[in-house]
Amino acid sequence: MLKNSRFKFLFFMICGFIVISFLTRVFLMIVSFDNLDLNIFTLVKMFLVGFLYDFIASSYYFIPLVIYLLLVPQRVFNSKINKIILFLMAISIFFAMLFNSVSEYFFWEEFGKRFNFIAVDYLVYTHEVIKNIQESYPVNIIISIILIVSIMIVYMFKDKIFIKEDRTVFSQRLKMSAFILAMPILFFNIFDKQSMSNISDNIYNNELAKNGTYSLFSAFRHNELDYDEFYKTLPIKEVFKNLRKMEHFDNIHPKVVTFDKKENKKNIILVMVESLSAEYMGVYGNKRHLTPYLDELTKKSLFFDNFFATGTRTVRGMEAVNLSVPPTPGRSIIKRPKDDTMDAVGKILKQKGYENKFIYAGYGYFDNMNDFFSKNGYEVVDRLKFSKDEITFANVWGACDEDLYNKVLSEADKSYKKNKPFYFFVMTTSNHRPYTYPNGKIDIPSHTGRNGAVKYTDFAMKEFIENAKKKPWFKDTIFVIVADHNGGSAGKTSLPLYRYKIPLIIYAPKMIKPKVISKLSSQVDIMPTIFAMLNLSYKAKFYGNDILDDNFRQRAFIGNYQKLGYVTNSNLYYLTPNKRVHKEKIKELKLRSVKYEDANISKDEEDEIITYYQSASYIYKNSK
Repeated sequence: MLKNSRFKFLFFMICGFIVISFLTRVFLMIVSFDNLDLNIFTLVKMFLVGFLYDFIASSYYFIPLVIYLLLVPQRVFNSKINKIILFLMAISIFFAMLFNSVSEYFFWEEFGKRFNFIAVDYLVYTHEVIKNIQESYPVNIIISIILIVSIMIVYMFKDKIFIKEDRTVFSQRLKMSAFILAMPILFFNIFDKQSMSNISDNIYNNELAKNGTYSLFSAFRHNELDYDEFYKTLPIKEVFKNLRKMEHFDNIHPKVVTFDKKENKKNIILVMVESLSAEYMGVYGNKRHLTPYLDELTKKSLFFDNFFATGTRTVRGMEAVNLSVPPTPGRSIIKRPKDDTMDAVGKILKQKGYENKFIYAGYGYFDNMNDFFSKNGYEVVDRLKFSKDEITFANVWGACDEDLYNKVLSEADKSYKKNKPFYFFVMTTSNHRPYTYPNGKIDIPSHTGRNGAVKYTDFAMKEFIENAKKKPWFKDTIFVIVADHNGGSAGKTSLPLYRYKIPLIIYAPKMIKPKVISKLSSQVDIMPTIFAMLNLSYKAKFYGNDILDDNFRQRAFIGNYQKLGYVTNSNLYYLTPNKRVHKEKIKELKLRSVKYEDANISKDEEDEIITYYQSASYIYKNSK
């Protein structure tokens, strides 16, 4: 049938796509072998579902090629020029497929997942991503190898790929093309809003059942999720009745927090440290001595050792701290159009006379940070505001932490001279791939991995605090040190709780007595706690509360874009976009592992988690 048909070319490309996808799945399975569920039935399901996803993905992938094969006239198709075009096209297609496969490995190494909404974001911020890749990997060598392999494949199978003469007439091509193009339309209508990859309780098996290309385009389409469409709901009046009882506010009336004592308008410097996982710190049990200064600082501070990030991206941490809101489904509010319509910490402090600044050593257009902070009460001080002599070392993500902290000290001096209290939200970058930093600062060479970046992060923090001690404003300043998220989000379970554990350190030796606080809490609680420490009254629809209050309800919010989690001291509850509510009992939580067992959920428990997330989504959606 295909012997004298131009569609033989398409058939071979589809076969190549499926084979490369299969080999990619096998390779990722091998590198994740220790984390897999090796039950034979699970593995069989994984490969069968994977094959189906590969075939579906190929039907989308080759739509342009099908149209090309349909429209090119027979005389032109059989010409020498077209044969050269087809030869180059074949090399380009195999290069793209192999490049995608290699990219999937590096993405898997970083996140433990197939391409998802993070990859979509990476496609938007191409400069940072491309530079990050160039600084992290031998890109020229990798590309050269992929190109050589692509040429070899096409040359070896040239007799199977190309035909000597195409004899199909337009009517035949039209029928064949119509049949082929009908498949992606059919697949779109059947599979667009459901996932076949949930074959196991093991997240690695589920991810391997996917196809990276399909997942990428699916994430592009669904990077915002409407809560009411995808998640279990309650009548909205019941939701806000529940919220009023639990958190003392609803969609109309904000939470009112007042203090009898006089407001104590001290300076606040909040440093959000890139990827500072609890597991990297000695105070949590790490034996590599990567954070000696921070470990020692916990003994001189309020140290919250049972504290959790709300998400797995920097913007989620920023969102939780600045808006005190649980992680609503889809992309962070910071990256949405209505990013300035909710109650925000910056707005409250600005009204109280604070000079607020967002200080970042990278370019703040990334992840829409500049837009968000500038609209929510902050002056933006990003890399564009650094003079040349203020930058001693930089990589694609920004100037090194030492340069950032020197800028913070300089900006604090300016605010102090104005005799105004200041609130700085500082975001670091050094603890991020490609893990480069100035040489000679620590005993681990730059660009050798995460351990060095963590140790440099600790070194720079020491320099910052010690230099701040020499400033006249130091005695009146509260330093808040917290991670944006954990250093990795991969795990065997869909919400690996240990991956969300991060440190929170509040340091002000002239004002705060050292103490370890072991109450379960999360990033939404940071600023309500600081407000309470300074007797700063406020009205806001904040989900966070003062952790130090004797009546604080211990709980934490965590999420991963689709799954919305709610944690108590003994249980993990989470919502999934198939309108289901889950409960798992936490059997064992360690620094690098967690064990759950399924548990029955009561109506009250189900209503509680639905209330939190449905109300948060509603408040954002209807904010003005």
